[in-house]
Amino acid sequence: MFSGGAGSAYVAYYMVQAFGKENCKLFFTNTLWEDVDNLRFMDEVSEYIGLEITEILDGRTPEEVFYDFKFLGNSRLAKCSEELKVRQTLVYLEELRDNENVEPILYFGIAPHEKHRRDDTHLKRKNNIIDENSPDMNIRKAAGIRSFYEHFPLEPIETRFPLIETLREDINAKGIIQNEWGIQLPRMYTVAVEKAENENDPTARKLVEYGIKGFSHANCGGRCVRGGFQHYATLYAIWPDQYKEQEEMEERFRKHFDKNVSILKKNGGAYTLRQYREDITKEGIEKYLFKPDDTIPCVCSFS
Repeated sequence: MFSGGAGSAYVAYYMVQAFGKENCKLFFTNTLWEDVDNLRFMDEVSEYIGLEITEILDGRTPEEVFYDFKFLGNSRLAKCSEELKVRQTLVYLEELRDNENVEPILYFGIAPHEKHRRDDTHLKRKNNIIDENSPDMNIRKAAGIRSFYEHFPLEPIETRFPLIETLREDINAKGIIQNEWGIQLPRMYTVAVEKAENENDPTARKLVEYGIKGFSHANCGGRCVRGGFQHYATLYAIWPDQYKEQEEMEERFRKHFDKNVSILKKNGGAYTLRQYREDITKEGIEKYLFKPDDTIPCVCSFS
């Protein structure tokens, strides 16, 4: 499963080396919100490892999914990831079973420091026992995998996590890709550094001073509805135009369905991106830039 991130890129390389190109598939589920530089990165990785990308496309954007379900994705529930990522992945794997008579194994690029993102509830793995209340349940909640299997009783797919289970711990995938493969990482990882250096932007310089080089993941061009206060403060600081697009999308949905809903939540109620932008302007963006988000990770960020 190629997310377009460094971890999944390195795992793709590992798979080809271990099993041969003829036994591997490199597939990418496109949400149509992807940053253009992610696509550049994926093409260069594909060429380097000699494995063509199979693009899986639902055809809808996240916004169109929200309209279809009359539900605005937010930091607690995102139908976009379930529909555009999880569903398309499982349908593709079932097609491999039917059309090529193979039993697929799904590989993820989750690193040792991200073990809490691994979910095995309905994807079979060997020697695995997980507490329902453990952090490993987070990704199931994020992706909707459990509800998908309840409505579509498919045979579970075995999953593997080489960066956790097979390779040496904390392998520097980003360094290897840049320094050994000669491939520049997606700009979303380093956009603050680039803006600080190329535009001498004061907010970007402050981000870099605090160790924030860019976004923590490369999902949906920065418009991931799973993002929390820090994520959207970073988006506003670095890419205000993308923030504006997301704010306008939220306003369109609220007006169309006449619902008081929002991507962010505050004090248990709706807190729109427009309100957040106004508060940032009033109180200063620093208050929100350096407060870690406490949200369930999105399945899209398997990188």
